[in-house]
Amino acid sequence: MPIRTCVAPKGTFIYGIHRPQYYVENLRTKSDIQSLGEFSDFTHHYNSINFPKENINIKNADIIYEIPNAFPFKGTTYIQKRWADEKASNLSSISLKQPTNFSWSETLSEFANQIDIPEEDVNKLWEIIPEAMQLTIATTSSDKKDLTNLAKKVCDFVYDNQGQPTGLKYYKDKKGQVRPLIKNKIVFESLVNNPDLPDIYKETMILRPGVQGNSPITGEFCKNNSHVYEYLRANSYIPWGHFAANMSNDSIRYDINSLKMEDMTGMRHLFYQRIYIILAKQLNISTNYNQRTLSNHELETLRKDIIHKLKTKEDKLTFDCNLWGWNFGFDYAPNHYRLHASHQQVHQQYAMIPRSVPTKENCYVPNIQSYACGDLVDDFIRKYYQETGNAFFDDYVKAIKANTRIDKKEDGPNDLIIYSDENVMIFVPKAQTSQWEIQIMPLKDVGNILEADPEMRSSLDKALFITARILSLLNAKLVTHIEYASRFSYKQTNQRLIIAFLPRMPESPGAFSEAQLRWINGHYPEDFAAVCRSKLPEVLETLK
Repeated sequence: MPIRTCVAPKGTFIYGIHRPQYYVENLRTKSDIQSLGEFSDFTHHYNSINFPKENINIKNADIIYEIPNAFPFKGTTYIQKRWADEKASNLSSISLKQPTNFSWSETLSEFANQIDIPEEDVNKLWEIIPEAMQLTIATTSSDKKDLTNLAKKVCDFVYDNQGQPTGLKYYKDKKGQVRPLIKNKIVFESLVNNPDLPDIYKETMILRPGVQGNSPITGEFCKNNSHVYEYLRANSYIPWGHFAANMSNDSIRYDINSLKMEDMTGMRHLFYQRIYIILAKQLNISTNYNQRTLSNHELETLRKDIIHKLKTKEDKLTFDCNLWGWNFGFDYAPNHYRLHASHQQVHQQYAMIPRSVPTKENCYVPNIQSYACGDLVDDFIRKYYQETGNAFFDDYVKAIKANTRIDKKEDGPNDLIIYSDENVMIFVPKAQTSQWEIQIMPLKDVGNILEADPEMRSSLDKALFITARILSLLNAKLVTHIEYASRFSYKQTNQRLIIAFLPRMPESPGAFSEAQLRWINGHYPEDFAAVCRSKLPEVLETLK
C-alpha cells in the first residue's frame, strides 16, 4: 500500500519483521588488548572480544518489529523482540518504581549524632547549602521540615500570630511592576510543585488567585467539594491567548490519586463552555448568561444552536478549531533542566485556532492556514479514502477489535482495548509513540467537542479520568495529553477525535531516534494493555 500506515483496508494491522543477518569486513589495523579488572580469584578480565582478528559474520541478531503508526505523520515504532519477550514473561515488570522517601533533615541529624555535633551547628548548614542540593531537596524530599526550611530560605513571608504564613512580601521593580520577593526562582518553582510541601505554603506561595500574576479569572465551576477556576492567559505562547482550567486553592490536587471525577467534569465543563461561547459569538448567537456557569441543559441548547447556524454560516467562522492539552507532573534536574510542565496542580489548557493567518506584505500567498494537529489526521484520512475507497476510522476500529499479538504467541493477551462503553474506547495503539501511550477514541463519527452530545461528553470525561488513574497506579509521574480534533464544520469527513496520553519515561529522553519519529519500545502493546486492564477494577471502584 503506498500510504504508510499499520491499518489495512480489510481491518487488520500491518507491520514488518527485521531478521538481521549480515557480514562486516574488519578494517581495524591494531589491537589494544588490556585488562579491564579482575575476578574474585584474581584472574584478569581482558577486552580481547572487542578486538577480533577476523571479519565478522552476524548470523542471528535480535529480531526487530517495525510498526508504521496508524497516522503516518507520527512516524514508526520499533520493538526489540528480546526486550519485549522478557516483559511478556513478567508483566509486573511493566511499572515504574515509587520514589523512595527522602529527608535531608533526618540525614543531618543522623550525621550530627554520629560525630557528636550540636544540633544548632548542624542547622547552620542550611545557610550554606549549594543550589544544586537545594534543587534536589525541593524536588525529591518528602519531609515537610525540609520543605518549610527551604521555603523560608528562598522567599520572605508575612506571618500571623501563630507563626503560620499568610502571604508573601512584595516589591516594585524599576518599571513599577509588583513582584514577589523571591530569592531563587528555580528553587522556588521546584519547591511549590512538591506535593509534600504543606498546603498552607502551597496556598501562600503559588495557589491563591493573584499570586501567579494578573491573569483574570473568566470562569468557575464549583460543585461537591470540587472547585475549578478558568484563567485567561492573554499574553500567551498560543496566538490569540489561551485559557487554563486550574484546580483552585481550596481544591488542591497535586497527584492523580487525589483527583475526583467531579474535578474532571468541572475542568471539561469549563472547556466545553468556553469553546461554545466563542463559536456562538462568531455566529451572532445570544450568549447573555449574566456572569455565571452554564447548566448542562444550557450548554447542550447552545451546542445545538451553533450546529444549526453552521449549516448556513460556516464561512463566518474566523476561529474554526480548538486546541486542548494537559501537562501533568513537574520536575527539575539539579542542572536547571526543567523536565516537564509548569505546575503540578492539576490543570488543563485550551484555546481557539484561527482558520488562517495573514503573511507578510508582497508574499507568495496572502495568508496560510493556521496550524492545528488535527488537520494532519484530516489530510491522511482523505488520502486513505482516495487510495482504498474505505473510511479509515472504520478500518482502524475493526483492526483494533480483531487484533492479534505481534509475537503470535497463543498463550498471551491479544486485546488492545483497556475499557469501552457505548460511546468511547480506551486502547493502546499498535505503534506507541511514547512507551506507555494510551489513546481515547469515540466509537461514533465525532471529530470534535461540538459534535459531542451530553452522553458522548460524559463518556469522554470518564475515559480521561480512568486513563489518568491507570497510569498513576503504574507510577507514571509526567504525562502529556493532547487532542487531535477536526475543524468545526457542518461538512462530515468521518474524522474522529483522538486524545493521546503520552507518559515520559525516566530513561527515555528525546534523542536522535525520537527526533526522526523513530520510537523505540521494549514491550508488546498487547502486554501493556493487559497490565492497564489489571488496574481497571481499582479505578472503577473509585467511581462508585
